[in-house]
Amino acid sequence: MMARRIRKAMLIPPAAFLLLGGLLVFGSAGGDRQDGAGYLDRPLPVFAQPALAGTGPGLSSEDLRGEVALINVFASWCTICRSEHPMLTRLGAEGEVALFGLNWKDAPGAGGVFLGDLGDPYRATGADADGRIGAALGVTGVPETYVIDAEGRIRYRHVGALTEEVWRDILGPLVRQLEAQS
Repeated sequence: MMARRIRKAMLIPPAAFLLLGGLLVFGSAGGDRQDGAGYLDRPLPVFAQPALAGTGPGLSSEDLRGEVALINVFASWCTICRSEHPMLTRLGAEGEVALFGLNWKDAPGAGGVFLGDLGDPYRATGADADGRIGAALGVTGVPETYVIDAEGRIRYRHVGALTEEVWRDILGPLVRQLEAQS
């Protein structure tokens, strides 16, 4: 009798674990999609972020009106941000799209050092040390890149590195389409 109770008691932790795991999987199934579908056609939040130390002007939501633009959310501690930086540098130099940066949840001064070391491809960069603007945008991690139309609405959210393929196949065509509509 005692052995039976012990066996039953030993089944409780694995059963609870399986139940909790099932709830987590089920609960996350309806979450935000990585392709940005939950963010489409949403206006940018109103913001005015200070500049990073050692860089050009800060970033405000008003900077992102009147032309199609990209906001690249990055951090100095992000290795993927470092790997995508040559692509951003190329886009900034070519000038095909207005490129803005948002330094997310970074230590004071670290974003400016990052851009000083790798080059600054952005027209303007805002500091978001507390992550408040990132949260309003729906940032879940870095890097993320948002396509903003000329009216200041989020038209696409790309999670992960902005690569040549992503630019060629997704973001570039969308930018050109939005520019043609402006």
